[in-house]
Order: sequence, then C-alpha cells, then structure tokens
Amino acid sequence: MRSFTSVGIEYFHRLVGYAGEAQYLHGHHGQLTIEVEGEICEKNGFVCPCNDVWDYIRSILHNFDHTLILQENDPLLPEVMKVYEQQGIRNGASSNKLSGLPIDTDLAKAYPEYSLLVMKKAATCENLIELFYSLLKDKLNIKKMTFSSGINGVSTTY
Repeated sequence: MRSFTSVGIEYFHRLVGYAGEAQYLHGHHGQLTIEVEGEICEKNGFVCPCNDVWDYIRSILHNFDHTLILQENDPLLPEVMKVYEQQGIRNGASSNKLSGLPIDTDLAKAYPEYSLLVMKKAATCENLIELFYSLLKDKLNIKKMTFSSGINGVSTTY
C-alpha cells in the first residue's frame, strides 16, 4: 500500500549561465509530493501516519521555504551575505520561524540565519528533487517523488 503527502514551498533563485529570463532573480511556488510504501498498521490503519510524514518533511523543507537558493559559484552569493550582515539581519529576525534541520551535504548547505540555501548544482526541478530525496530517504520508504515549480515539473520513482 502507498500513501502520499504534498507540501508547498515558496522560494526564489536564478540560474547562473542561463541565457533566458531565469538568469535573473525570480520566485516560484514549488509543490513536492512524496509517495511512501509499507504495510498498513493494524493499530492505526495507516501505511505511515500522514502527520508523521508531514512533520518530518516540514522539518527539512523549512530550509527551502521563503528562501533564496543560489549555486555555490554564483557571484551574488558573497554580496547577499555581505548585505545581510550590513543590515543586521544575518541572524534573522525574531519573527523568522522557518529555520529547519541542519543541511550540509555533498549537494547543498543551508544557512538558515540568512534564509539561504547554497547548492552545488543549479536549482532546477531535477536537481531539487535529487536533493529532497537525499535528505528524506533515510527516514521514509519513498517510492515516488514529484516536484513542480511554476509550469515545470519532474517525477521519479525509486
């Protein structure tokens, strides 16, 4: 049996070296859907309680929601950090509740104090779904993931 959970995020990014409009900073609403597989639990009737899946996904995706996602080679990266430092918002406002679990992997590093995520690759749907899977696979028995952003989307099975 499979169950699925969907989570939305708001983020902005740009694609370094892209010849079109995506070379400029712009925002998206992203929608991540995760299908998990397992046996139905006799006690609660769920494959995996959706609230458990939701809570875990949100704990990771807080690092993506209302966040600037840049490539590590983006010349804007040091400038953004410098401006946040100058404005005294490097450590975030007290009203910022979007800090997630630490992320520091071969694919990306989160800087929650800056509301910033730095990726090794471009923040395309394809690369983001790879990152999401790498962050969630150890806790969830993921069989399928879909991520859409604007009119673009990708889907993969495991």
